[in-house]
Amino acid sequence: MNIIHLIQKPQNRGAEMFTCQLSNHLIELGHQVKIVAIFKGNANLPFQGQILSLNANSKIRFFDIAAWRKLNNIVKEFKPDIIQANAGDTLKYAIFSKKYFGWNTPVISRNASEVGRYLNSYIQKKLNSFFYKNVAYVLSVSQVSEKDILNHFPYLEGNTKVIPVGLEPLSKINVISLQPENYQHIIHVGGFTFEKNHFGLLRIFRSVLKSKSNVHLHLIGDGPLKAEIEKEVKKMNLTQNITFYGFVNNPLSYIKAANVLVLPSIIEGLPGVLLEAMMCKTPIVAFNVGGISEIVSSQTGELIEKDDEESFIKVILETLENPNLVQMEAAHIMVLRAYMNEKIAKRFVKVYESLIHPIPKSRS
Repeated sequence: MNIIHLIQKPQNRGAEMFTCQLSNHLIELGHQVKIVAIFKGNANLPFQGQILSLNANSKIRFFDIAAWRKLNNIVKEFKPDIIQANAGDTLKYAIFSKKYFGWNTPVISRNASEVGRYLNSYIQKKLNSFFYKNVAYVLSVSQVSEKDILNHFPYLEGNTKVIPVGLEPLSKINVISLQPENYQHIIHVGGFTFEKNHFGLLRIFRSVLKSKSNVHLHLIGDGPLKAEIEKEVKKMNLTQNITFYGFVNNPLSYIKAANVLVLPSIIEGLPGVLLEAMMCKTPIVAFNVGGISEIVSSQTGELIEKDDEESFIKVILETLENPNLVQMEAAHIMVLRAYMNEKIAKRFVKVYESLIHPIPKSRS
């Protein structure tokens, strides 16, 4: 098959990283894959093939005929069997180009979060309804994501499936020691966006410090709210207790070295960082949002009801004092069995093939 994957832009974000990993596996399975970015970006993504760009103009994204034409030209030249839109503005550009220029390639939407959380107006709902009426299939990262999109667009019933994010095999991890020495270390990996709830994390960490002073917080990631969070850290007099790293190409060494990974998000799809922590046998504490409960249970980690910061604090302290080794081993085994990209790529292929060569429905 010829497959085009659309991404927002070359950036170090979960959706783009997983798209590249998936695309590499599709190539290994014998398929031809191109990745097309909507906007310009500077990140060096881990894709072995070619990444093209539409060089779209975000200020006119609803009228960006030039970018729609570029996508149309790529479609005409490459003749893809499937086009997959992976979060951000990718579905918008795919459908506008398809309708304006009349190409017929099936479009799959990759639903990586909870769409309903972002539909705040009548116009947004109508526009998204238009987009989803023109897709062939929706692949959601979690059961919660699938349920959410079907609640808002019930006509998609029968044209959706859940395929989670996955991980690459664990290569040798560089052993590091987090600083300061003789401290216990809490780590958070994620972009500085409102969904990740860094302000809530700072409140939680400040309370942890009141009970346990020799604890340090490590924040890995970048994003639009980073400068604001740094100001809040100074305001809370936590500068000596928190380290900002910015983007880290491979955070597994840091995750492995930490005593606990925390994820107090307010919106999630199925966060790959939790799977990474499980693979590294690092304990996790997370709010029960999105599809997190599909991978975190009493057998694999610590799941806290959303906004219950008191319980989150209590469980962090308990985990630092007495990590659950049985839980960590069970989580590790679960990831190896069900969340490796080599197997997940084959699940994508089955969906692609079902759209290209649909099985005729039998007549009753």
